[in-house]
Amino acid sequence: MCGGRTLLSIPNGKGWALYRQTGISHLISISGLHITLFAAMAGLLVGAGWRRSVRLRHWLPAPVAARWGGLVFATLYALMAGWGVPAQRTVCMLALAVVLRSFGPPWPALLLCALTGALVTLLDPWAMLQPGFWLSFAAVALLMMADAAQPAVSPEPPGWRARLLLALRRAARAQWVITAGLAPLTLVLFQQISLVGLPANWVAVPVVTFVITPLALLGTLWPGFWTLAGWLLQPLLAWLQWLASWPAASWGVPEATALVMAFGLLGGLLLALPLPWRLRLLGVPLALPLLWPAVPRPPVGEFELVAADVGQGSAVVIRTAHHTLVHDTGPRFSVDSDAGQRVLLPLLQALGDTQLDTLVLSHRDLDHVGGAPALLARWPQVHLLSSLEAGHPLLAQAVHHETCAAGQQWDWDGVHFQMLFPAPGAQLVGVKPNTVSCVLKVIDAVGRSALLTGDLEAAQEHTLVVQSPALLASNVLLVPHHGSHTSSSEEFLRAVGPKVAVVQVGYRSRFGHPHPEVLARYQALSVPVVRSDHCGAWRWSANGATCTRDVQKRLWHWQGPAASGSVLPAAGAVVATDSPAGEHE
Repeated sequence: MCGGRTLLSIPNGKGWALYRQTGISHLISISGLHITLFAAMAGLLVGAGWRRSVRLRHWLPAPVAARWGGLVFATLYALMAGWGVPAQRTVCMLALAVVLRSFGPPWPALLLCALTGALVTLLDPWAMLQPGFWLSFAAVALLMMADAAQPAVSPEPPGWRARLLLALRRAARAQWVITAGLAPLTLVLFQQISLVGLPANWVAVPVVTFVITPLALLGTLWPGFWTLAGWLLQPLLAWLQWLASWPAASWGVPEATALVMAFGLLGGLLLALPLPWRLRLLGVPLALPLLWPAVPRPPVGEFELVAADVGQGSAVVIRTAHHTLVHDTGPRFSVDSDAGQRVLLPLLQALGDTQLDTLVLSHRDLDHVGGAPALLARWPQVHLLSSLEAGHPLLAQAVHHETCAAGQQWDWDGVHFQMLFPAPGAQLVGVKPNTVSCVLKVIDAVGRSALLTGDLEAAQEHTLVVQSPALLASNVLLVPHHGSHTSSSEEFLRAVGPKVAVVQVGYRSRFGHPHPEVLARYQALSVPVVRSDHCGAWRWSANGATCTRDVQKRLWHWQGPAASGSVLPAAGAVVATDSPAGEHE
């Protein structure tokens, strides 16, 4: 929220993780309370000023002027705040309420909410693709249904203590309705819910709504209010951090199937609707599968490979029946954003991987290790294999580190892993990082194999061809150095003999990857090339392989044969189309 977002920020990008863990993200990203509060404050000021003029009062009653004045200022505020979906929803609802109150009888609240949704969709059809659209409208609809189910309001009880207790009970009930009703939708959208959301919101909602937000708004008149808001915010942040430190502060789940999602949302709706409890309880068995959806893993003796779409960088996930390995972690995008945080952690959570066993960092280039801090922070006990030199900052985060060297090998669930490069005792300091890339061979019990090469260059490829020609043969080759002209020599490709080559590269790569000469080399050897800038994430298992962008097409994509698609109907068969050699800078 405007003002509040800055005040609630935490250094190093850890704020959003804290808000998700404690379930108060809605106060920062989807809440329209601050706009409604601003409209009320503006309406009071307009009304107070309007009453001072006899001429204005005769022209238009002060209450009507206050309503329209609040709407105008709320609209200006929402525009300055970025005009996001929650802001659009709030302003539309305020506008409809003002218009209907001024020119006709009020409409039913749910009908007003539905009409607002239609208006927001007309203004921005893409809004329906944003989680904030569904969360904000669902929250408002839940509160409206909960209010409609309440008996007629009796007169306010006498005494401030009784009124305070009544207000607290109403607030607690509203928060319970929001927490329970939005839990299935939150699981569907984010695969995560906060288990400390109730105590966190009981404190955060009133503090942010009635203390922090007004002070943030008043800070536009005098900056001292911002300082005061910052001081008052510290106890709230301490409270949230304490809640987040609980062992079971949040519950993360794998991505559920469409059928499980549909039943889960139906269950959440039944729990929230103003129905008799015997009917509401039917929602519990419908929603329960969302808490622990069944995610299949490869059977014993097989592995699954996921080449993530991380842009200009490399990141590969290898999964066996009970273990998970990540080879490289993609680039760092900014000071507080990287592929580990933005891509790999959500990917592993969606796959149901709660434990990472081994992390391999092929070399120290930032497009390969940029996401490593996020993974090491999540799993500090992971076994780290790398060619990082002593004293590298990432090694300070690792509890178990080992320098990768040819000859290292291990078995997981009938799948064999073997390191082919660099040589034991290789010099790591004062050399080009590409020349010491960790090369990993993975082969399962049915003969499927993959070769992960990092940024290996032609000289090192020649060394491998001379020293270990029999070990190079693989079904899948992760193209060395993103298809740079310094790699993928013909002798190396002939030794590997891949049935498909996967190149992880950014769209319109500024480095010109993959190089046209390299693509021509693969084409001459009849090796299909799958590009992440066309395919998205590429997933390969014994059942075949798919491109994410073939499975989940964008609306603007041509609904015909995929231009860069790759669907492998069986472990050995490959159907793929090489990308045009001219698509590069």
